[in-house]
Amino acid sequence: MAKEAKKIKKGKEKKNKKVKKEKKPGYFKEVKMEMKKVTFPSSKDIAKYTIATIMIVAFLVFFFLIISAILSAVKGAM
Repeated sequence: MAKEAKKIKKGKEKKNKKVKKEKKPGYFKEVKMEMKKVTFPSSKDIAKYTIATIMIVAFLVFFFLIISAILSAVKGAM
């Protein structure tokens, strides 16, 4: 009797799962919906970010150039 009750319960759970399952939109529809939410930076923002990137790269180049020169001088002194 307990086995039959378990079978009936499992059958009801399967039916409930089928009822709850909703059809999802397709991949390209989801991409289209997400792309509507995207905001792109203005040209002023792009200019700011570009200048900041160039300045940071230049700083790092000079920083490592100085470190390299110091280490070369220390190595040459030994």
